[in-house]
Amino acid sequence: MSDDRETNAWREWHEHRLATVSAPYGPLALTGTHWLSDHPEGRLPAVPGHWRATPDGIVLVAGAGDGIEIDAKPFEGETVLTADEGSPAHSRVAVGERRLVVLLREGEWAVRDFDPASPARTSFEGIEATPYDPAFALPGTFRPYDEERSVQVENVDGRARGLGLGGELSFSFDGAVHTLQVAVDEGDGSLWAVLGDATGGRSSYRFRFLRPGAPAADGTILVDLNRALLPPCAFADHFICPFPPPGNTLPFAVEAGERRLKGALAAAH
Repeated sequence: MSDDRETNAWREWHEHRLATVSAPYGPLALTGTHWLSDHPEGRLPAVPGHWRATPDGIVLVAGAGDGIEIDAKPFEGETVLTADEGSPAHSRVAVGERRLVVLLREGEWAVRDFDPASPARTSFEGIEATPYDPAFALPGTFRPYDEERSVQVENVDGRARGLGLGGELSFSFDGAVHTLQVAVDEGDGSLWAVLGDATGGRSSYRFRFLRPGAPAADGTILVDLNRALLPPCAFADHFICPFPPPGNTLPFAVEAGERRLKGALAAAH
C-alpha cells in the first residue's frame, strides 16, 4: 500500500508540474532576457520604452504610445523600477498580455519578457517523465558547511556566475555512497541541487534540478530522484540556469523523474 500511496503522490506532483510550467506566465512563456549592459542605447528588442540601469534600479521612460502599464494603470513619463520578487504573473509592468519582469543578478540589471502567446507555450506537448520507482527514493543525510561557500559555475548563456552552496547531501545507491553539493534556502531551510547523471544529453536533458525539501533536525532527508526536475532553461533558452558544480555529476543513470520535453531531442538546448 505504501508504494501505491507514493505512486499516487508522484502522479499528483507530476500533474501539478505540468500545470505550473504551462501556465500563462510559466517558464514556457519567457521570450527574452535582455541585459541592459548589452543595450547601452536603452532600447530592448521588441520591448517598448527606454530602459537605463542605475545603481538604484532601472529607469524606465515611456510615452503614451508605448502601451505600457504599471500597476495595471497606463503609464507615461519616467519612473525607477526595482527587482521583481514575486511571480511573473504579478510583475508591475505589462504591455497588453505580456509581463515585463525586472531582474538583478550579481549587480547586473535585466528585463525579462513573458508572453502567454509564445511559440514554446502554444506548441507544448508535455514532459517525458519516468513513472515512480521506489528504487530511486533513497534515505540521505545533509551535513551543512560551517559557512556558506560560493563557486563559480558556468551558466547556459556562457557566463560564469557564483553559486552559493550550504552543505552536502549524501546517500547510497547500488552499494556506493554519493554526495551532492547543495544550496540551502535561507527562508525555510529547504535544499536545492543541480545535478548531472549518466543519462544527461542522451535520454534526459543534460542536467536537472532536485528540491528534496528541508532536512530533519538530525540531518536525515529523503533523496527522491523520482522528483528530479527539468531546469527552467529546458523550457526556454532565455533562462540562465547554472550547470552542475564540480562533483555533482552522478556516475550512474538516474532513469527517474522528469527526463525531457516531449518531442524534443535530449541533446537539444
